[in-house]
Formats: sequence, structure tokens, C-alpha cells
Amino acid sequence: MTTTELPIAPPAGPIAVFTGRFDPRLLATAGSLCVALSSVFIKLSGASGATSAFWRCLIALPILALLARSEARRTRVRVNVVAPLFAGLGIGVDFVLWGEAIPKVGAGIATVLLSVQVVLVPLLAFLFLRDRPDRRFLITTPVLLVGIVLAGGFAGTVVTGADPLLGALFALAAGAGYSVYLLLIRFSTTPSTQVRSLLLATLSAGAVSLALGLPFHRLDFTPGWSAFSWFVALGVVGQVAGWLLIAGALPRMPSSTGAVLMLLQPIGAVLFGIVLLGEEPSALQLIGCAVVLAAVCFAGRARRR
Repeated sequence: MTTTELPIAPPAGPIAVFTGRFDPRLLATAGSLCVALSSVFIKLSGASGATSAFWRCLIALPILALLARSEARRTRVRVNVVAPLFAGLGIGVDFVLWGEAIPKVGAGIATVLLSVQVVLVPLLAFLFLRDRPDRRFLITTPVLLVGIVLAGGFAGTVVTGADPLLGALFALAAGAGYSVYLLLIRFSTTPSTQVRSLLLATLSAGAVSLALGLPFHRLDFTPGWSAFSWFVALGVVGQVAGWLLIAGALPRMPSSTGAVLMLLQPIGAVLFGIVLLGEEPSALQLIGCAVVLAAVCFAGRARRR
């Protein structure tokens, strides 16, 4: 018998095994584009933020429960319950407030302000995890912020909406909640507990939609079949597929690189708006898309820690 033995890593779940075959940057890109479709589905449903948040979580829960059962049987590893539940509180706030911000400040500006996570996530990671942002990220951050402003239509266009100031505050608060989710899910999720962590976060996010929607009468339990069909797409594509891909990517990358790749969500929202909704972004928005994509490619080449 040897005096030293290497610890045996716990087996990964079936979804983690599948996503582990791919580059995490590719997974984060695909997940971000799936999540970017959420803005299209929410806009087509015409529902409030609390309503779309509630139904996307409710539809996703049975799918995640089946996948989580398979994961638990395969890995036999206990999941960290507390951190995913707190992460779900953050993403629940994001779901509700971002949905409310769209009609008040406009979809473009709301998506731009949601991207405040590009600064908050590395900052929180440095303060609480001592994860220093890489040099590429520090260099490209000003360029990224300029590109986000241009892509969202903040420059060169008139802000429209029912209540631009309140909408901007909602969107900024949504970005803060999103940052909390990205940080907590990154260090609390392992390949053995990936699906169960997302299940807990989704359950917590659904509870947030109830807590924020019911007191203000913003939650509709009978949205109609047309809106419900968009909620199904929102739950399957935007919630299950998108966030499983992101959950499989973030723990395998530096927090700054993950935050940068999440910026593909506002860019994807602009592109999907052109193709699927017939929107016509300005020339400045298209320039902003090109700037952000170039910066993402540059920063994404940072050495993986």
C-alpha cells in the first residue's frame, strides 16, 4: 500500500459529462444566445415581468426535476442547498425587474443597463473570492462599456417608454441581481450537482416572482394560450437549455471571462430583434454590436486559470 493516495473525483452528472466535451467559452456563447431569446419571447407574450418570471420557472421545474433525479442517481453527491437558493433570489429579481423595465425604458436600454454585471461580477469575485481580473479584461472593459452603450441605443437616440427613470432603476437593480446569481452559481456548482443547483435556483426564482408579483397585482395566473405558448418557449429555451449551458461553462472559466461572454446576451437580443421582430436598429447600434463582439473575442482569449 502506498503512503499517499490521490483523492478520487466524484463522478459527473450526465449533463456535465455532455457539456464537459466542449470548450466552456463555446458553451457560454450558446447559453447566452438562448437566454437572449428570452427578450423576444417576453415581448411577444405581452406579459408583466412577474408573470413571465413565474411561468418560465414553473414550466422549467418538471424538466429540471427529471434531469436532477438522473444526476443524483449517477453521482450520489449531496448538493449545496444554501448557495443555489440565494443565487435563485438574485436571478428571480433579475427576471421580474428586467421584464418590468422593458415597457418603461425600452428593450434596448433595459438590456444595456442589465449588462452592469460585466463590472459587478469581477468586482464581487475579487472582494469575496480573491479572484483577480485578468489584464485583458481590465484593458478591454472601457471598450466593452462603450460598445454596450452604442449597441443598446443609449447614444444617438431618444429614450422612450412610459417611465424612463423608473425603468432605468429597475434595469440596474436587475443587473445587480444577475451579478449575484452568476457569482454564487459559479462557486457553488460542481459537475456532480449542476442540474440540482439550477433546480434549486429556479425554485427560488419562482418564489421571488410570487413575492414581488402578488402584492402589486402584477402576476397573472391565466395569461391565455397565446402568451402561454411563448412561456413554454421561454421556459425550455431561455431557462433550461440556456442556464444549463451557462452553468456548465462558468465554473471552468475565470469570472472575468465568463462575465465578458455574458455580454453576448444584449448583442443577441439586438440581432434576434432584427430577424424575428423586424426591428431596425440604428447605425450606432450596429457599430456597438461590432465593438462588443471584437472585445469579447479579444478578452475571451485570456488564459484559463
